[in-house]
Amino acid sequence: MSFGQLPYDVAHLLAGAVLLLSFVLLYQRRIGAVISAFATQGTLLALAAAWQGHIQGAPGLYVTALLAFVAKGVLIPIALHAIVRRLDLHRTVETALGIGPSLVAGVALVALSILVVLPATEGARALAREDLAIALSVVLLGMLMMITRRNALSQVIGLLSLENGLILAAVGVAGMPLVVELSTAALVLMVAVVAGVFAFQIRERFDTLDTRSLEEHRGEGR
Repeated sequence: MSFGQLPYDVAHLLAGAVLLLSFVLLYQRRIGAVISAFATQGTLLALAAAWQGHIQGAPGLYVTALLAFVAKGVLIPIALHAIVRRLDLHRTVETALGIGPSLVAGVALVALSILVVLPATEGARALAREDLAIALSVVLLGMLMMITRRNALSQVIGLLSLENGLILAAVGVAGMPLVVELSTAALVLMVAVVAGVFAFQIRERFDTLDTRSLEEHRGEGR
């Protein structure tokens, strides 16, 4: 590996690690482990943003990296662990789709992302094209987690993981204004807050965070 190739390889390593943590989120069955995996993903996202700021010469990305680390790597995981302790959720998370099929579906979504992004971005610089493919994969895996998890808290984590993919895409494109990155992050975080309140309402009314309770309440489980 030549020294000139090093920035490219490190950027891919960090983006690939964020993608790998998306698969870890799909694989984990206990809510505590899911939150820990999300915290690790947030930390890796912050490192990826900081490295992109270095190789692009964009100081604004250091702000993005700091915010990602503080919010995704520290504050949100602490808050989620507090919710788990408060609601006594130390148990296995039920899934609408088994772990094995979920991982197979995840691999298929990654392949789909590559097939869609690489031809569509032909002519762009190689690093941006491949980072966008990885970022889209993270977004789709976050959506998959939201679909295949029955626990409302796990679905919120899937939404936040999806947002990690959006931030990864934004920092990988040279010249992306910081305000776009921050507004995207703020928008999805607001949705996550609403989802968190929704989770508490489910808990209060049905004494569980299993979203199947809503189906039974509407009569769909009959």
